[in-house]
Amino acid sequence: MKKEAKHNINNRIRSFSVRLVGDNVENDVYDTKIALNLAKEMNLDLVEISKTKDGISICKIVDYEKFLYNQKKKMKEQQKKQKLNQTSVKEIRLTPNTDDHDFNFKVVNAKKFIKDNDKVLVTVWFKGREITYKEKGEIILLRFADELGEIGVPEYLPRLEGRKMSMIIKPKRK
Repeated sequence: MKKEAKHNINNRIRSFSVRLVGDNVENDVYDTKIALNLAKEMNLDLVEISKTKDGISICKIVDYEKFLYNQKKKMKEQQKKQKLNQTSVKEIRLTPNTDDHDFNFKVVNAKKFIKDNDKVLVTVWFKGREITYKEKGEIILLRFADELGEIGVPEYLPRLEGRKMSMIIKPKRK
C-alpha cells in the first residue's frame, strides 16, 4: 500500500500551463507538457507547489524525495522556534511559617525558573488556624518578590483566594 502524495507531481498536475520557479530553470510560464519534458530531461520531478485562481499552477523541478525531506526539516525548525518562545508557569509553595533556609532555597529555584524565561507562581498555603496570619503570608510574598527584584517583576500584588495567597512573578524585559 503506497502513501498518497501530498503534492501533485508529474502527470497528476491538471492545469494546462505552469509557472516554473527555482534555481535550475528560467522562471516563466510554460505549457505543462513542455515542463514535464524539461523535468524528465533533468531526471527530476515536476512538483506543484500551489494553485492560483487564474488556472496556472506554480511548480518546481526538483527531486521529490529531497523536496519532502527539506519540508519536514523546515517544519521541525519552526516547531523548535515556537517552543523556545513559549513561557510556562512554575509553582513554588510556602507556608506562613517557612524557615529562612527553606525560603532561600526556594528563591534560588525561582531564580533558575525566571532565567529559563518561565513565570513563577508563588503561593502561601494556610493550614487550619494559620489563616488568621494573612499579613504574615503577604509579608513573605513581598519579601520573595523583593529577593527576585533584579531579574523578575510581579504581575500583580498578593491576593487571597480561599486558603491560599498567591502572586505571579515574570521575567524582566531586556
